Amino acid sequence: MGRPRQFDPDAAVEQAMEVFWRKGYARTTPQDLVDALGIGKGSLYNSFGSKHALFERALRRYRDSQAVALTEMLEGAGPVKPRLRRTLEFLVEMDLADPDRRGCMAVNTAAELAGTDKTATDLVQRMFDRTEGAFRALIEEGQRAGEIPPDRDPAALGSLLLNTVVGLRLTARVAEGPDRLTRVIDALIDSL
Repeated sequence: MGRPRQFDPDAAVEQAMEVFWRKGYARTTPQDLVDALGIGKGSLYNSFGSKHALFERALRRYRDSQAVALTEMLEGAGPVKPRLRRTLEFLVEMDLADPDRRGCMAVNTAAELAGTDKTATDLVQRMFDRTEGAFRALIEEGQRAGEIPPDRDPAALGSLLLNTVVGLRLTARVAEGPDRLTRVIDALIDSL
């Protein structure tokens, strides 16, 4: 009979997510993961197979927590434009309050691994597609409510909103304060 596991795999994936999010995939060493998870290298590989397999699980965990939270904020109650503004301001505040300035793990992964890691690229693309779809649905809701002109293309605006969020999340990593980010949000909301 084998020895029982000395750690919780779900908690380990959560801890690994934090390491990958802070350092990126390439800069995260197996030793970083072993130290963060409090397990031996043998346990790391026996439980997850490889650093990359653990990264995939961590990226899925990120999707299931962070990306879902964004979608839920967009689907809340109230007029569309104030809801969108609150969501974007929340992202900016969250990013600026993070002492590590990690930004968005999906955006960071796209910047680091797009074109070189098919699995990670596909995971990020699906997250972006989901977010863009939520933005498109929000625009369509705003058009039905008369808040957004009906002649505006919801798909194009959904893409614009996704691109704006990606830019905000990257800019927040180096921003000294919220001024530039707030101007972007103001201009975006005004353009709708």
